[in-house]
Formats: sequence, structure tokens, C-alpha cells
Amino acid sequence: AWKVHKNNIAYSLLVVLQPPPGHSFSVEMDTTGQPPARSSSVHVVLECMCSREQLLRDILCFLHHPDNKLPRDQSSPLLHNLCTDSYLDVEKIASWVQVLVRSAWLLLPLSLHCQLTVLPSSRSCRFQLTSTSRMNICAEMNFAVQQ
Repeated sequence: AWKVHKNNIAYSLLVVLQPPPGHSFSVEMDTTGQPPARSSSVHVVLECMCSREQLLRDILCFLHHPDNKLPRDQSSPLLHNLCTDSYLDVEKIASWVQVLVRSAWLLLPLSLHCQLTVLPSSRSCRFQLTSTSRMNICAEMNFAVQQ
């Protein structure tokens, strides 16, 4: 979604997260069978990758592979940075994306003409771009998983 008001443009983006190979997301329902109000109920689950391992040989099955052939840390570094225990942590995700956007911004030619400001937010990512012409662009990224 987006809206324009005078010299301000606001964008709201929904970012659907995908699990890495060998993992899936499982949304744990509340006692009434509805998705919970809190986002801390997205469990990261290991999946069997034996057929892909045999066919493509590009990933090891963490569930069924002999322990001596698996890396010591079986979890993805990305999941380690984005999860608390085995649940997605929206605050960690927001922080990680903020760092990623800041780093990528410096590599873009537009960064010479616009200033990027990370706005405070712990459960989403909010950014403001200010151009030399005083045009303000605000973008907010919210995160979701697909069931």
C-alpha cells in the first residue's frame, strides 16, 4: 500500500519470509484453533530432505543423516540470527533487516542524493529517505509467514 500527502510518500510493504531448505514454518494455533495474536508462535521445524539429498546432493538431511557427516552446528546461521530457541523472533528479524538495508543503501548510486534514516521500531522495519529537494519517502516493512 502507499499514499501521498504533499511532499511525503508512505509505503507499507508486506515481506513474506520463506524457510531455508530443510526447514519449514509451523504456526502454532491458540486454544480456540485460531492463529495467535503474538507473532512468537512461528515454530521453525526440520524437514526430511533425504530425497533431495539423494537426487541433487546439494543439502544434507538433518533428520536422517548419520551424525558424523553433519556439520557440528546443524542450524543455519541465518536461523540462529533470526530465532529464539526454535521460534522466529520478529525483533531479531527487524534488527537484521535494518542492518542489511543500511549496508546495501551505501552501495546504491541514489545514496549520494538521498539520506536514509532508520526510524525506531522493534517489530517492523521503518525507513525514511530524504532527498535534496526535501521530498520524504517513508517505507515500513512488516513480516509474515505463509501457512
